[in-house]
Amino acid sequence: MSLLDIPTLHLPPKKVAPGTFLIQDVQHALGAPLSVYLNSAVIQGAEPVIVDTGSARNRDQWLQDVFGLVEPEDVRWVFLTHDDSDHTGNLSQVMDACPNATLVCSWTLVERFSNAYEFPLRRCRWLNDGESLDAGDRTLVALRPPVYDSPATRGLLDTSTGVYWAADAFASPVPGGPGVTPIDTVADLDPEAWWGGMVMFGIHALSPWLSMVDATRYAACVKKVQAHGMSTIISGHSPVIDGPRVAQAFEMMGRLAGSEPPPCPDQTVLDMMVAAMGGE
Repeated sequence: MSLLDIPTLHLPPKKVAPGTFLIQDVQHALGAPLSVYLNSAVIQGAEPVIVDTGSARNRDQWLQDVFGLVEPEDVRWVFLTHDDSDHTGNLSQVMDACPNATLVCSWTLVERFSNAYEFPLRRCRWLNDGESLDAGDRTLVALRPPVYDSPATRGLLDTSTGVYWAADAFASPVPGGPGVTPIDTVADLDPEAWWGGMVMFGIHALSPWLSMVDATRYAACVKKVQAHGMSTIISGHSPVIDGPRVAQAFEMMGRLAGSEPPPCPDQTVLDMMVAAMGGE
């Protein structure tokens, strides 16, 4: 058994707002009854948008899901939040399939990722934090989330629906495993498990620098993002956050700086995982 044999679960696209869909895949944790969402998104409309391009591991199904919602030649914008492989895995295939699409990203992303992808600069648009994009029937705002693991990171707020794509922020594992369909909204997640998962992800997997920042200044940054008034939060690694849970999510996000995470897995854990995989 190898890491590629770790079970995954495909879920159909989930509508989160008019014309807005999550593209969902779920990876089950090895040796633990937990699952992690691997999400991207599609925004239909006058000028359809693909938000991040998923993982290469799930390429065939991902492409089917995306192009089951929008015709490739109709895609006008491909928004890339940052340069992690689970957000860029099908970038080349998408840009080849969508001849009328412009790749919306940042100078930072192009600079960091140009060794892995030959960017067609004439088809790029660089959008910095706080800048907006006119997508015909809606305005999209590039809005960096409070936590991130790449300086290229930009979230995306659709002001017409209030849906905020938060890149990797607000990530949390959910209960589940092979044969179990995970919950798809944080309303069904135990509050303590949600907080614990957000702390674990936020500090161990996303922003270890949280231990070094001034908690007051950081909390003010969180409130500045929240002030944009999003009604729904979707992200790469979280169930849907909507309704009153949006305010709750921001409140928890504001407490991350200085929080004590659980121990990070070490060599002992790795040895146990290798043993469980038959020594491979």
